[in-house]
Amino acid sequence: MPNPKRRHSKARRDRRRSHDFLKRPAGSICPNCGETKLPHRACSHCGYYRGRDVIDVEDVL
Repeated sequence: MPNPKRRHSKARRDRRRSHDFLKRPAGSICPNCGETKLPHRACSHCGYYRGRDVIDVEDVL
């Protein structure tokens, strides 16, 4: 198993870690109520998906 001969610099380490941060999930706007929701999922605020009422929000909350 090869081992490193020299220590990697902080700049090289930080360049490697530059993509390790967390990304925010994509959001879209519900056309029924205007709240932010995850794409391709029913709105958790009003229960609509693609113009139809699919979840009874009062029972969930």
